[in-house]
Amino acid sequence: MVRSSRFSTTRLLYSLCSTSSKPPPPYSSIAALLAGNLHPRRFSSGSAARAREPKEAWWKESMDRLRNIGISAHIDSGKTTLTERILYYTGRIHEIHEVRGKDGVGAKMDSMDLEREKGITIQSAATYCTWNGYQVNIIDTPGHVDFTIEVERALRVLDGAILVLCSVGGVQSQSITVDRQMRRYEVPRLAFINKLDRMGADPWKVLSQARAKLRHNSAAVQVPIGLEDDFQGLVDLVHLKAYYFRGSSGEKVVSEEIPSNIEALVAEKRRELIEVVSEVDDKLAEAFLSDEPISSTDLEVCQMENITTFSWKNDT
Repeated sequence: MVRSSRFSTTRLLYSLCSTSSKPPPPYSSIAALLAGNLHPRRFSSGSAARAREPKEAWWKESMDRLRNIGISAHIDSGKTTLTERILYYTGRIHEIHEVRGKDGVGAKMDSMDLEREKGITIQSAATYCTWNGYQVNIIDTPGHVDFTIEVERALRVLDGAILVLCSVGGVQSQSITVDRQMRRYEVPRLAFINKLDRMGADPWKVLSQARAKLRHNSAAVQVPIGLEDDFQGLVDLVHLKAYYFRGSSGEKVVSEEIPSNIEALVAEKRRELIEVVSEVDDKLAEAFLSDEPISSTDLEVCQMENITTFSWKNDT
């Protein structure tokens, strides 16, 4: 079977966050497929040095560092708020504004007056940010069922997507619809479990719902430190580090040791992650079955190298 390069971002690994914390950078590697629809820009000045270089070289480098990422969810799951935080933490904007225009400004992606008034996305909106040398084009899509066609249009051009799930509401009707659309267009995606600081937040319930309702062979890549009013930060299950987000807007990232009261939960969820990843990697599977220690480096490399296989396996 020939594997398509479209499957470049796993949709099995779940990120557990609140939109008050810094989201992990999205990655994908299929921008070359877009080359047929894009054309190099012509520069009117300052391009003499570039003109002497082979055009294909700089064009290829430019495309290799381009990512088109969509953010989709059921209505009121917090995807526009998530987009606002991504733009802020990557330096694209310098202030965080809220939906519904509560502060008189409104979120950057809500450009229509009606969107600011109702607090929902009506029309897909696009923006961009830069992260670790990559340009990331972000498309924020509507979550209301009446605007499903907007999601359909956006999915055709995406390298990967983020499926936002509410840790209180869980997998809802439009979550299922959006996931089905992503499956139809073979869009790789990861799930972002949001609103861990809300009353009634239960990320593990959401993870179970994703396995049952969305047929995701899911594993968490992070464990929250506290929930609801006690939400403090996250534990990275790959590198086994606790991260806290200080400052008025969570812009200061502090790394510390894992709190002792959640060490058992972290060990359980990391073993679960390794078990899922080992299904597509013989070396890791052998180490897992032999109860040999698995280093953070080995787990990270295996996770990245087998992303393509994850997506294929999860769509069967």
